[in-house]
Parts: sequence; structure tokens; C-alpha cells
Amino acid sequence: MKKWFASVVALVAICLLAACGSDQTNGEVKDKVHVTTTTGQVADAVKSIGGDKVEVVSLMGPGVDPHLYQASQGDIQKLNKADIIFYSGLHLEGKMGEIFEKMADDKPTVAVADSIPESKLLNADGSTSSHDPHVWFDIQAWLYVVDSIEQELTKLSPENEKLFKENALAYKKELEEMDRYAKEQIKLIPEESRVLVTAHDAFKYFGQAYGLEVMGLQGLSTDSEYGLKDVQALVDTLVNRNIKAVFIESSISERSINAVVEGAQKQNHQVVIGGELFSDAMGEEGTDEGTYIGMFKHNVDTIVSSLK
Repeated sequence: MKKWFASVVALVAICLLAACGSDQTNGEVKDKVHVTTTTGQVADAVKSIGGDKVEVVSLMGPGVDPHLYQASQGDIQKLNKADIIFYSGLHLEGKMGEIFEKMADDKPTVAVADSIPESKLLNADGSTSSHDPHVWFDIQAWLYVVDSIEQELTKLSPENEKLFKENALAYKKELEEMDRYAKEQIKLIPEESRVLVTAHDAFKYFGQAYGLEVMGLQGLSTDSEYGLKDVQALVDTLVNRNIKAVFIESSISERSINAVVEGAQKQNHQVVIGGELFSDAMGEEGTDEGTYIGMFKHNVDTIVSSLK
């Protein structure tokens, strides 16, 4: 009898251990919310808020232009596997609109910029019905995005509500500190030199937030065309206002800005490339510039060092 009882106990123990092991294996998968994002800025926010409770795949890496991005078959698979999709919105990912609409029938598909009050959005040039999509360059606007992501993650994983809330608060504290840093640093630039000239018009939110006049050769989207008249108009502005530095962008060809520099030189006005800014894409993963905070600080430091 004792032998039989001991055998039963041993069998039950083995079954329990096996079950526990199975739960841990399965739990590791179920414990994580699988997220697919478009841009690095959105991915960074999700990682910061979700911590080790999320697994994040970003479709658009360093140097990728979201305005022109077209999803591959591999991207569709990544979107299909996700529990939730976060994208920037406001037509930033212009060529992916139909994909997001279809995905929304099967799973939460969230345009994070939709969480920002309309009063904080800037209109696109010459339009009262569409908005500038480069919202991450106004940290005070981006704080709404953080709240939205926290809420959406909590809906999918309510047992981690406390963690998500704590992480979101810590992340927002970092963002507020960077906002203060940017304001302090931009003040070091003489007022007459606070002019930011870039390849495309991605920095209006940044300019409004920190007191810079912003000029872009192309419009809000890199899909827009520019011609000799646009180049000449910008060259004339540089010459007439004695602006001595322009900036290239990591996700856009230098060709357009080089044309502006050469045009200014022909008018005996020396213009230098003030440095490379991150606009629609962030830096390499594993670097400071591969994070939202690091990317933002790099831009601020590069602009200030060239214009002050």
C-alpha cells in the first residue's frame, strides 16, 4: 500500500512539474503583448512603456523614409502576427493606409497621433483639413501619445496595468526633462540666427515649440516635388538674410540641400552643412540616437552648435 501510495505521489508530482514547465513556456509567449509598429519613434515609446511585457517589431529602421515606404510581404506577416499595431498616423505612412484599414477589422490598429488634441496640431501648408504629421517634434504633444499607448496596452494586458502606468510616468518625466533641455539650449542661439533650413518641411512642430523659424525645400512629404524655382527661392533667402548653415536629414538624399549650397556659392555666399538631423527616422538600434530621447538631444545639440 505504501509503495502504491508513493508511486501515485511521485506520478502526481511529475505531472505537476510538467504542467508548471508547460505553463512557464506558454506563459512566456502569452505574457508578452506582441506589437508591430511603423516608425522608430513609436516603437521607442511602446518599448519604454511596455518594458519586458511587450515584444516590439518596428517595420521602419534607420534611414527609412515613412512617406515613401511600401510594405513588403514580410511586413504583412509581421502585422498579421501582432496582437496590436501602432502607427504614427496623419498620413505619415501615406502608402500604407489601406493596409491599416484592413488590419483594423482583425485587431487593434492605433494611429497614435489621433490622441493629440486638434488644437495642438499644425495644419499642412495650404490646407485646413489635413495636418502636419511630424508631431513627435513637439514633446508636449508627444506626451498624449504616451498616454494613449499606455491605455491600449492596458486593455490587452490588464494584469500589467500598474507596470505600464509606472513606466509611462517615468518615460514622461524623461520627456519633460528633454523639453526643458531643448528650450534652454535653443536660447543660446542669437535670435537673428534661429533659422532652421532642411531638405523637407519636417520641423514645424520643433520650430513652434522652441522658437525657431523653419524652412524646408520640399513640403511636408518627401513625395512632393521641388524644382529650380524652389531651390532659387531658398538660395535667395539664405543670401538676403545671411543664413550660413543648412542641415541634411538621415532619411533623405543630400542632393536637394547640396543644390541649395551650390546655388548660394554662385552668389558668393558661403553656406555650410551644419550637420545631419534625424527627422522621420531615428538612429541605429543600440546607439543613443536609436532612442527617442537620444535622437532629440542629438538634433538639439547639432542645431545649437552650428547656429550659435
